[in-house]
Amino acid sequence: MRIRTTSVFITALVLWATCGLLSQSLLAQSSSAKTWSLPQGTTVKDLGPRTYRFTVDYTTANTKGETLRRQRLTGEYARGLAGREVVWKNVTEVDADGATGPFGAAQKRDFMEGFRYHNDLSSTLKPEFFKAFPPAAVFERNLVWDTGMIEHFGQDFFEHLKLNQPYHSISDDAVNMPDVGTFHNRDVVLEWIGRSQRNGQDCALINYQAFFNPLEIANGGMTLKGRSDYWGQIWVSVATKQIEYGTLNESVVGEMKLPGQDMTQTINVFRSGTLEPVSAK
Repeated sequence: MRIRTTSVFITALVLWATCGLLSQSLLAQSSSAKTWSLPQGTTVKDLGPRTYRFTVDYTTANTKGETLRRQRLTGEYARGLAGREVVWKNVTEVDADGATGPFGAAQKRDFMEGFRYHNDLSSTLKPEFFKAFPPAAVFERNLVWDTGMIEHFGQDFFEHLKLNQPYHSISDDAVNMPDVGTFHNRDVVLEWIGRSQRNGQDCALINYQAFFNPLEIANGGMTLKGRSDYWGQIWVSVATKQIEYGTLNESVVGEMKLPGQDMTQTINVFRSGTLEPVSAK
């Protein structure tokens, strides 16, 4: 009887331990599945104005990789205003010659001070949108388009993204840029590649990329025909869908003709930018 009772007792312990381990395993799998999926059907939570600093460096080089000129644009972009509006202020540009020349004094872009509009990327492509901008203000237009792009890629595709699975968000999309030229997205690929933290927020880390995009610019007598390759990463809070950090890289290679010149020259313009909050709610 003692042997049988002991055997039954040991069997019960084994079953109890097995059930416990199975329960823990199922709980871990359930927790993992929940952690590795993105919230569905949620909108961006704006609890008030939030200001970002957007800095973009332009480096112009020749075919030998020799740097000809460097330019840096910096601006403050605030979202979360009444009526889903956003506003720009303190936009400046500094320029430098060559790879090591010092940057000159900051040049304020007064026409962007207080530039306010409804936060809708498609509206920024309407001919009348930049009516207050000088025709040659291409870099300043890019600030608007780039922030809209980063928010669009980071906030509007949660329902389509699965971990480590590329998602083709845009294919064969021709874009007319008022007073600048045309841009053709060949294939924009988004990929949710993991979790991270920024500014105390649990974030989804999203890659974006688009290569071999035809580009034509005609502005102020200057023409450029070439191609654009761009890519970057976006940290998006899974709780609020706010952008906690974003990067932008773009390489433009093309044949450029300057005003009053018949000859073309091959140039490479490389852009690198960061978008980061400086105040948050």
